Parts: sequence; structure tokens; C-alpha cells
Amino acid sequence: MSTPVLYGPIGRAVRKIAPFLEADALGVYVAALSMWSAAIGGTVTVSSRGNTRPVLIWSALVAGTGRGKGSALRAALHVLDSSLGRFLATHTTSGITSGASMVNHLWEQQEATVETERGRDVRTLVVEEEWSEVLRRVKRDASFTTKLRAAWDGATLRNTTKDDAQEVRDPAMVLHAHVTPSDWAKYVGQSEAAGGSYNRILPFLLGSVPMLDDDRVSLPKVDGSELSDAYGWATARPRVITLSEDARPLWRTVRRYARILGETLPEAQAVFIERTAEQTLRVAACLAASEFSDIITTEILSAAFTLVRRSVQDAVRIAAGRTVNGGVTFHGKRQPLSLADKVRARIEMHGGRATSSQVLPFVGATAAEVKALPEIAVTVEREGKTGRPKTVFTLCGDTPVHAEQPNPAPGPQPASAEREDVNRATVVQMDAYRPAPKQAPEVRPVKRLEPLADSNPFLALL
Repeated sequence: MSTPVLYGPIGRAVRKIAPFLEADALGVYVAALSMWSAAIGGTVTVSSRGNTRPVLIWSALVAGTGRGKGSALRAALHVLDSSLGRFLATHTTSGITSGASMVNHLWEQQEATVETERGRDVRTLVVEEEWSEVLRRVKRDASFTTKLRAAWDGATLRNTTKDDAQEVRDPAMVLHAHVTPSDWAKYVGQSEAAGGSYNRILPFLLGSVPMLDDDRVSLPKVDGSELSDAYGWATARPRVITLSEDARPLWRTVRRYARILGETLPEAQAVFIERTAEQTLRVAACLAASEFSDIITTEILSAAFTLVRRSVQDAVRIAAGRTVNGGVTFHGKRQPLSLADKVRARIEMHGGRATSSQVLPFVGATAAEVKALPEIAVTVEREGKTGRPKTVFTLCGDTPVHAEQPNPAPGPQPASAEREDVNRATVVQMDAYRPAPKQAPEVRPVKRLEPLADSNPFLALL
């Protein structure tokens, strides 16, 4: 299972207190990010493809009783409390068990702040440490899930059942919940997720809780000055965060990962990861804001994707498994891939054409063994007249994505596949993040020899 990158000032603070925690540091990082997104959610948005959306991060810590969910929450408060002024004390609530009560809470807060110096404020952090109790009660309210979806989308919320209609525009509500795996399976069903109600929440399975030798040790003090300054920057005026040009190739990979994986997984699992790309964008925007930046760099986007990818893995584990002593186990073991399957996955991961350095180290085989596979075509290419020859693997019957140019034109040429492989982003250990050459030849579709479900290279990431 991949390890998320604890990025930026929040990540550094979590790493500092991690040796003193009887909790999974990942849970602390996730809870702190949700709090941070709630604090800046009133003024910060993220833009992609011409549309702006909120940066609200909804999360759920999924673990058995006594697995450190509460400890992680308290440690996150320790990390952020001094940096966010009185926000956490004045904007945190719990026990919202109906759509009407959700709108009413936000509307009352809106009315209470509309004439203050800073004006209308509808930021809210909803912390549900016993989320199963809430889920049990909201089953009786048909409007709850509808309003839950609208709140995550930042759409207008309305109560029409009261004498005076209540309306809240641009709500900035964040939900952070704790739940056991068995209760998640019981109350967060496939039908609710398919409607979009609960696949807006990033679930994280927490690891085992370390037991410290001395339980009298308190958490070390965290210097919150950097985050305090970032909070002031983010809330001083509206900020729109966008992707840098360098990050766009990686963003295309993230979107492609989400789409292919969603189409390949069984429906009961796929419904929980349909918003992977947007979740990654939201996390990246929050990380950028923590560094006073309105630009998402490749490094920031990579760090965000490591976190969301971990949530995807955990969501699939929960949906596909069964609970045992508060944990999750699979119904069966996945069959090991054959050498042909591994080579095919590597070739398709690189667009239908992969060099020996992109294949051999990852499949545990020699060049001779790969060349012996009947479905693999082998060619030797040379960069220019004096360039070093390289072995290229393709699938038999496929047209290489990049046609060989026997007489390259003079002038600058696109960087070779090996050079790009070396220079790719290193935050995420996934070498599919190879940006396309600026003047690449026209890409032709790659034919597949078998159904996508049997050869999807992204399944290896789960």
C-alpha cells in the first residue's frame, strides 16, 4: 500500500508530533486538512476547465474501537488551534441529523454574522465522533442526502418548510467523521453512494495504534506562525487557485487513472471513487494555500494524489471486504499476474510503447524472457545517426504510439523516453507521470488484445 506524502507546513507539524502519538499519523494529517479546508473555504476556490469549485475536504477515519480516531482528532486540534485564531472554537458543531437542521444551522450563522465587520460567514466544521448514531437517524430523512450533496458542491441550500424561507448561498461546510468498518458497511450502502451522497467523503483506514512506554509525555509545541500567516493570506480576500502549466500532464494522468479504474472495478466498489480527480484537485488547492500560493505545482499535485490514492485503496478495501475484529479483510486473494500480464501492463502504461528500462526492472525478467513472449513485438531504435540503440517493446498487431523517424529534421528534438523517465515527479512513486513531448507525433489509438478489465495497469496500484 502506498504511503501518502505529508506535505507542507501541516505535514511538517504532524511529522514533528508523530513520535509522541498513540495514533496513526495519517489520521492526524487527514483531520487537520479537513479543518484547514473549512477555515479557508469561505474565500478560497479552485479553478479547472473554466469552472470554480470549493476546496472543502470531507473525510472519515475508519477504524475499530480504540484504534486512535479520537487521539488523531485531538492531535490535529493541537496542530492547528493556535494558527486559526478562534475559528475552531466558534465554527465547530456536531449532531446534524436532518437536512432541515443543516440548513437551519448555516442560516442562523449567516444571520448572526451578516452585519459584522468581516461580513457574512457560513463556514462550518461538522465533527461527528460517533457518526454511526447520526447515520442511523438520518435514514428517516429523505432530504438529508440531497442537502449533503449540495453542501459539498457549494450549491445554494434552502429550507421551505418554515414560515420564513431560509436560503444559504455558497455554503462552506466541512464534514469530518469517525466510524467503524462494520458501521460503514451497514449504513453507507451502495445505493446511497451511487446517488453521490457518500462518495464525496474520503475514507481512510487507520493503522495499528502504537503504545508509548511513557504515557505522561505530552505533545511537543508546534510553531504555528507559518500556518497563521497562510490563514491570514487565504482569508484576506477571495483567492482562486489554478493549476500550473507544468502540472497539467500529471493532472491528465490523475483524471485518466480515475476514469479507467472506475470503469474496471465492480459497481459496488467503483461508486465510492467516482470523484477521485476532483478530490485530488481540492486537496492540492488546500496544500497550495498553506504555502501562500495560488498556483498548484507538480509537486503539490503529486502529494495530493498520494493522499487521495490511499483513500481510493481504502474505499475499495472496505467495499470489497468484510470486518474482522474491527479491521477489513478481503474475501479472497488476488491471483498473481503472469509475466505476459505484467509486460502488457507496463507497455499500456506508457501508451503502447515502452523501452527496456521502462519494463525489465518492474517485471523481474530478462530481455530474452520478454522477447520470447509471443504477443510482444521487439524493435531496436536509434536516436539519430550516432545515438545509442535502445530496445522497444510493443504489443503484436499494435501501431506504436510514436512512429520512428529515420531521418530526424535538424534542430531541437523532443526528449527521449529515458530522459523524461528520470526527470519525472518523484513525490509519487508512479512512473506513469511522464509528461508528453511538446512536439510529439500524432497519437494513434492503441488496439487491445483483451478486455480492459484483464489488462488495466492501474489495478496494480490498489
